[in-house]
Amino acid sequence: MDKGAEGLKTKLRRLVDAIADGGEGCDELETYDEVARLVLEIRDLKFGAARNGKGGGGNFQKKEGSVVKVPEHFLCPLSSELMRDPVLLSSGQTYERCFIQEWLSTGNRTCPRTQQVLSHITLTPNHLVRGMIFDWCTKNGISLSPPSDTDLDLVTGNDRSTFTSLLDNISSQSSPISVKKQAIKDLRLLTKRNKSFRAVIGEKPGGISQFLSVLSVPTLKDNPEVLEDTVTTILNLSIHDSNKKILGEHGEAVPILVTGLRTGTMETRRNSAAALFSLSALDSNKVIIGGLCAIKFLVDLLEDGTLEAQKDAAAAIFSLCMVHENRGRAIQCGVVDVVLQHIIQETLVDESLAILALLCGDQEAVEEIKENGVHCLLKVIRENPCKRNKENAVVVLFAVCMYNRKMLREVAKDEKLNGTMEWLALNGTSRAQRKAAGILDKIKRTMPKTPYSC
Repeated sequence: MDKGAEGLKTKLRRLVDAIADGGEGCDELETYDEVARLVLEIRDLKFGAARNGKGGGGNFQKKEGSVVKVPEHFLCPLSSELMRDPVLLSSGQTYERCFIQEWLSTGNRTCPRTQQVLSHITLTPNHLVRGMIFDWCTKNGISLSPPSDTDLDLVTGNDRSTFTSLLDNISSQSSPISVKKQAIKDLRLLTKRNKSFRAVIGEKPGGISQFLSVLSVPTLKDNPEVLEDTVTTILNLSIHDSNKKILGEHGEAVPILVTGLRTGTMETRRNSAAALFSLSALDSNKVIIGGLCAIKFLVDLLEDGTLEAQKDAAAAIFSLCMVHENRGRAIQCGVVDVVLQHIIQETLVDESLAILALLCGDQEAVEEIKENGVHCLLKVIRENPCKRNKENAVVVLFAVCMYNRKMLREVAKDEKLNGTMEWLALNGTSRAQRKAAGILDKIKRTMPKTPYSC
């Protein structure tokens, strides 16, 4: 980004700060109008080279005045703009990096296009699509500037100064209790509102210990409000990719999140779960988190939390169980029974089926799926409109039928009445078709005298 954009960015920050502080000294309506104008100017500077004219979204106006239609698969689903830095989400969908990062940074745990719960939030460069876009631009005489390493969230000297001042207020023994409480609250708000503020922590290796020291103060250690502010600050910081490793390997950060899960208010528990999900994007952090009893309290939250808290808990459990050693821990903590209850009650069905399908390779998990579990999985296949849910349900049923003859008999009875597996073998996803066909074959081979196979 050039100096002109930097100047616009500085003006924009000042206006946003003025609005956040109550708009003192400025006309509120004019201030909002000025913010909108600056955002548009910055956007034009950032993407103008790619557009080469006034065309936007699905069309480009070339220098000679002609307009060319942009292929739909070259447009970011979130911005409807031609992608310069396309990346793959775990759902298999491609987005412009900056827009999907913004989506994820606000706490979303699903793919914007498919609404699929994400198994992880790692972004993978889509070199194939990028190459295709480059070839298309070359063919059509469009100059597409490479993505800039700089962004609107660059760290400023003012950010560093404010951050240092807050840390000093928190960690100084001479600071009054009221000052410490206000400082951690300010830190929470700034790391939520200002992207650049999340990056500062990486420049101060001791910064995490400084702000976590607020919980070592005897009069604040058991303060629910301070715990919530601390947990939420960790969550906000964890959104910045470079902070994930720093926070995960810090000796106090994850234990504080576990404490928040165990003893905090519902909001604190939810934010703790969300922070653990964010940190678990790194496999090394998955192992650390799993070894600190976090899964037990995540399962508790999945069982008794509010709906939004349960969603965050489910996302964290699924992500943590991507490493094998955490699957046994989750099973021992009773996650199978909890997710089965959600499926039976038709709440969090997507998330619960995804977790169950991930765990069903473990015989202990399969043994916990009782007769009512088989019936609810068959119901999902018959009635749930989502193909991914049908697929996950039959994946679990396949594992059950391989291990348990009694459960296979229940599936065979259903097949006689409803033909559920036969229907799925014809209409499901490719994976669902294979699993359904495997179950049908198992019924034929082990129960040759059942009415189904006659």
